[in-house]
Amino acid sequence: MDIYLELEVRRVACVRCGKVKRERLPWVAERPFYTKRFAFFVGRRCRAATIKDVAQEVHLDWHSVKELEKQYLREQLRRAGRPGPTVIGIDEISIGKGHSYRIVVSDLLRRRPIWFGGTDRSEASLTGFFQELGPKKCQGIKLAVMDMWRPFRNATVTQVPHAGILFDKFHVISHLGQALDQVRKSESARLTGPGRQFIKGQKYTLLSNHTNLTLEGRRSLAKLLRTNKRLNIAYLLKEAFGQLWDYRREAWARRFFEHWKQALKWQRLAPFEKFARMIDQHWAGLVSYWQPQYQVPLGFVEGLNNKIRVLQRRAYGFRDEEYLRLKVLTCMLPEI
Repeated sequence: MDIYLELEVRRVACVRCGKVKRERLPWVAERPFYTKRFAFFVGRRCRAATIKDVAQEVHLDWHSVKELEKQYLREQLRRAGRPGPTVIGIDEISIGKGHSYRIVVSDLLRRRPIWFGGTDRSEASLTGFFQELGPKKCQGIKLAVMDMWRPFRNATVTQVPHAGILFDKFHVISHLGQALDQVRKSESARLTGPGRQFIKGQKYTLLSNHTNLTLEGRRSLAKLLRTNKRLNIAYLLKEAFGQLWDYRREAWARRFFEHWKQALKWQRLAPFEKFARMIDQHWAGLVSYWQPQYQVPLGFVEGLNNKIRVLQRRAYGFRDEEYLRLKVLTCMLPEI
């Protein structure tokens, strides 16, 4: 059944510009054939379903549903207000094919992304965030959490020199995992015959948390570590390094790290020695982790990246970058 709504719209002369303008109706959507209430209904449905599924449900064109959802997303951002963060998380996401990146900045205390932009992951791109935020709100930033990418650190030090810098421990652990995997690859290339069969296909068994392994995975790991001494030592060193994050004082953490480095002597584990040098060079970015005033939810940035990847997979990739920006910035906001 079709429903038609007929009403009179006033036309008024604008006292500022002298032009005749039509009265604005606050309940009409940007696309005048629909109400805002309907646009918000479509936007809420798109949070849990694809545009194609919603278009079939409401019997509209795919592009019409997308434009209605974009209006809903803009209203979400408007109601959330302009950010004034004190603790920010900085990371990049890959879009499209090749090495094409955009930077995502999050408010870690309010647990929401607040900026999506740049043309790559360079210092100039991140500087655009601080310039858009403005000098007054930049003064309120006390801590910036990021990976060990130098352009991010340089831009932060230049724009907010008073803020502390903390390297995300999840990125540190990922570098340690890469070092362990390099040892696994070198052992696989060195060995032949029966000794090699225990290594093949065990990458994720070695890299996984021991508590997350299945019974079969634990048996495979135990067999692997019994048959290969170098991998056994590398695995024990990887597991032992996790103790670093349990300390509450920087001096104790540093003492533990020095003992951990000593354990590398005579082991001939070049990837681990390279990892230790990297930690030494970036130690200043880890000190904030053991300061009580900087206890923040570090896992949010990694969780946000996973959520963005889910959005991209569900959409089979975004061709409209403005639409992707709106989706990213509103993915943690409550529905309206």
